[in-house]
Amino acid sequence: METSALALLKKPWVLITLLVLLFLPFSTSNIHFHHVLIMFMLFATLSQAWNVIGGFAGQVSFGHATFFGIGAYAALVLLKRFDLSPWVGMLIGGGVAVIVAVLIGYPVFRLKGHYFAISTFAVAEIAERLFANWDFVEGAIGLPAPVLPEGLVNFMWYKTKMPYFYIAFILFVAVLLLAYKINRSRLGFYLRAIKQSHEAAEGLGIDTSKYKVIAMMISAFLTAICGSFYAQYILFIDPPSVLSLDISIKIVLITVLGGAGTVIGPILGAAMLIPLSEYSRILLGGTGKGMDLIVFGALILFISVYQPQGLVGFLRKTGKS
Repeated sequence: METSALALLKKPWVLITLLVLLFLPFSTSNIHFHHVLIMFMLFATLSQAWNVIGGFAGQVSFGHATFFGIGAYAALVLLKRFDLSPWVGMLIGGGVAVIVAVLIGYPVFRLKGHYFAISTFAVAEIAERLFANWDFVEGAIGLPAPVLPEGLVNFMWYKTKMPYFYIAFILFVAVLLLAYKINRSRLGFYLRAIKQSHEAAEGLGIDTSKYKVIAMMISAFLTAICGSFYAQYILFIDPPSVLSLDISIKIVLITVLGGAGTVIGPILGAAMLIPLSEYSRILLGGTGKGMDLIVFGALILFISVYQPQGLVGFLRKTGKS
């Protein structure tokens, strides 16, 4: 069995899907449709990043908005305060997220099950309160991006969303291939063993703490990269928009609905939730806020009862029948 990440691209259905997605924006000039495609790829990538720790290793984290926010603030703060390129800020944000992941990883990984999940809730809440009261990053007022000339160097475009689409597409494919590689590597085997039985994994000689922290580091770095992209795309951030618990919950729900622990699951989940989220916001306005999460919660309940393996499990079951 070929374990190379590029082996995934040799599968006809994967290649066809990516080509369709790549050329889909040319089917219409509707800017909002382009926005939905960008948000789909962003949250599919975020969920794929969460899947490394939450799906492969079975460590359910509700604190990934912390890493997302770190990436977002790193990009804009370094650009606005120190005139550093957003691309440099993106990498620095990823590095800071990795450091934070290590610092919080070793203590919280001593906890298991729902105790671990609750501790990640606490981390996310602390991070949001910290940034909301931190004057250096403009606190609760929010941080706008400086107005700079359009172009790849400044990572800013005002008249079109297409450059953002292609950057999101590259990020989407890169993380997809990385997740596929991890899933079929020795690291992936160790993470699945930890998910199945922590004690049995340790009995096999696997350093469970070490590999859970490694998974968290990878997940945090990728999540922060997505946060930096989002900041440059929106060009304004504040604690509720990049550090709220809603972001963490949405990432978890997308992965669980699609199929946690599978490479294709986050993509299927994002394909269902993101159009629902974006179009309900347009159709219902402020009155529809949270409607997507209500519907999604109902779907999760249904899936949990009738198909615990998510949409991937449903498709596999359908294919066998």
